[in-house]
Amino acid sequence: MFRQPVSSSRVSSVGWENNTLQVEFKNGAVYNYYNVSKSEYINFMNSSSLGHSISEIDKTHRYERIF
Repeated sequence: MFRQPVSSSRVSSVGWENNTLQVEFKNGAVYNYYNVSKSEYINFMNSSSLGHSISEIDKTHRYERIF
């Protein structure tokens, strides 16, 4: 999945495809978050704090570390 670089103290890059949000953290870990709608992805990308927003997403969506 293509991930685009983002400006965040916690997150390096983000991608979204087929309702899967993929997040690469500054420590190199990559997680997939499942069943994330396009509108949720857009809201996430437009949030003032990606680190805080991903903390909210991981409370409501299944996720797994893939790298």
